[in-house]
Amino acid sequence: QVQLVESGGGLVQAGGSLRLSCAASGRTFSSYAMGWFRPAPGKERSFVAAISRSGDVSNYEDSVKGRFTIFRDNAKETVYLQMNSLKPEDTAVYYCAARMGLGCSGTNQYCYDYWGQGTQVTVSS
Repeated sequence: QVQLVESGGGLVQAGGSLRLSCAASGRTFSSYAMGWFRPAPGKERSFVAAISRSGDVSNYEDSVKGRFTIFRDNAKETVYLQMNSLKPEDTAVYYCAARMGLGCSGTNQYCYDYWGQGTQVTVSS
């Protein structure tokens, strides 16, 4: 069992930045690949970014490439999402998630085993 707690959300003006954190506890953090998701029209949770267990591989949804960066600190058992150049359309509840399974796409919400409660990000125009 893994518990995930997000923090760092808030209200920011367009063009601003936020850093989300997701603290994990319960099992060996480095055993899990991690991802960030947010709701999108027609989807409960849409892929934003994912990172491998060691942190050496990451991938992003097209609309956030070049603006968002996912990284992790396995010693602190925390994954981060640095969000720059925020836009009003980035407004959402952001969820972090953990997955252990191999051979399952990190962009697929159904491949993840554990989820946090979410943190609200609001970007004003």
